[in-house]
Amino acid sequence: MVTGGEGARTQQSSPGTADGAPRFRRILLKLSGEALMGSEPYGVDPARVESIARAVKGVADRGVQVAVVVGGGNIYRGLAGAARGMDRATGDYMGMLATVLNALALQDALEKIGADTRVQSAITISEVAEPYIRRRAIRHLEKGRIVIFAAGTGNPFFTTDTAAALRALEIHADALLMAKNAVEGVYTADPRSDPSAKLLTHITHQEALERRLAVMDATALSLCREEGVPIYVFNMDDERNIDRIVSGERVGTLVSS
Repeated sequence: MVTGGEGARTQQSSPGTADGAPRFRRILLKLSGEALMGSEPYGVDPARVESIARAVKGVADRGVQVAVVVGGGNIYRGLAGAARGMDRATGDYMGMLATVLNALALQDALEKIGADTRVQSAITISEVAEPYIRRRAIRHLEKGRIVIFAAGTGNPFFTTDTAAALRALEIHADALLMAKNAVEGVYTADPRSDPSAKLLTHITHQEALERRLAVMDATALSLCREEGVPIYVFNMDDERNIDRIVSGERVGTLVSS
């Protein structure tokens, strides 16, 4: 097992605060499209989205500025057959549109429970979302609005993981929270196929890159390494994990400098 507590920032590595105050001023949460499926084979499970929305709003209500990047795998999975043989760029643009659908679903669930939100899209869809403007996004966060970033980076050949890392850097997030499905964090191997795989509680960005561990894609991980952004990889099956991380508890895997 790889450990390395000495490399982490003091703010992120300490066990918590005595007064229960949030450890972070601003976070970016990366949600995969699959996180919105619940028990459905594809698409969006309203109950699951509502549960995630409550967790996100709960953190925002504690005074933490929250931005979210959503993936599109739950929708694009159903289009994968149609995309076979397509130009790669065309397929990627289809995936971006899928993330817009998910962003709108999450926005609706958040607003139904009283959250103030904005969706910003990296591709222009002015009827349903603002264009992505960094300074405007930061201003929304400062006003207590939850900002949902859709359409990835707006460019083909880049994943929503890369979009999450990029947006986290642009808005000066204190931490990037990577929500995973059905796994507790980063393992030495795929736990679904290798029963001997062990959970790594703390690794460095460099170790994750060298060992090709399933944290996020290499481009995204390199961005976070270069800027020293800590990444918390955790199981989204328990929505309370978001609040636990914000409270300073060690949940899942911490990837830090």
